[in-house]
Order: sequence, then structure tokens, then C-alpha cells
Amino acid sequence: MAILTGSCRFGLWHVHVAWQDDLVYRVRFARESIAGSVPEEILRYCAGRPADLASLRSVATEGDSTFAGIYRAVRAIPCGETVTYGEVARIVGTAPRAVGAAMARNPTPIVVPCHRVVAKTGMGGFSPDLAIKEILLEMERRGDVCAPEKRGINR
Repeated sequence: MAILTGSCRFGLWHVHVAWQDDLVYRVRFARESIAGSVPEEILRYCAGRPADLASLRSVATEGDSTFAGIYRAVRAIPCGETVTYGEVARIVGTAPRAVGAAMARNPTPIVVPCHRVVAKTGMGGFSPDLAIKEILLEMERRGDVCAPEKRGINR
């Protein structure tokens, strides 16, 4: 089966997804749309409806690299919660800068919810626009998009 590509709306942005079955290869935010479908759970999430993103796999979590371990730890952060770069680093046994580098290179944001990783003194970064991170976190904190069994407690 071929890798599918498509996009859906997220506010003023479009979320482009490359995927096959339940495996997501790439997610990115862009100003323009592309034709094609996206996985139902991403479509639900971007529309502000409850979604179980844990049902999707990410290529980023495969393997034994430090980054793959970081991405697996980030996937374990409950919806609606945040942790710091330092907390993720302690879990994985690496440095906070390595966590920051992994988040900056995350090929599948939303599926690997890098928006839930924040600096100890503020939001940290998010590409292409920090406002996207803030909107994603606010949706989750309100409980709009968290599957009922996946909701975390805000910190």
C-alpha cells in the first residue's frame, strides 16, 4: 500500500500528514492545503473533538536511538498535562538540550505531542509558530480533544 498524504484545517493553519494505515511518517503545519485525506483521529483532534492519538504510531518512536527514546517518553505525557525539557531528560537519561533538539526535529508533532514539553521558565519553542503550541495546550486543558480515558491533570 502507498503512503497517503493530505491535510486538514487547524484554525488559520493546515496540518499536512503523510501516513499509511496507523503509521504516521510526517506531520507539519503549513499555510496552504494539500489534497488528500488524513487519519480520522488527527481530523477529529484538529476539529477540536475528542481523539485517541495513541491509536496512531509514529516513525519517530521506532528504534533504539536517544531521540526515539525521547519521543516515546513524550508520547506518554497525558493529554492536558505538560512536563519540562528537564523532566523528560531525567526520564530518558539525557540532557535537556537533547530533548530540545529532539522536539525541534520531531517529524510527527501532534502524534508525538511535543507541544506538551515546556521550558521550566516558560513555553519553550514550537515551529512554525509558538501560537500553535499555545492553542493546542489550551484545547487540551479545556478537555476538548482528550479522549475521556486519556485526560491528564493540569500542572
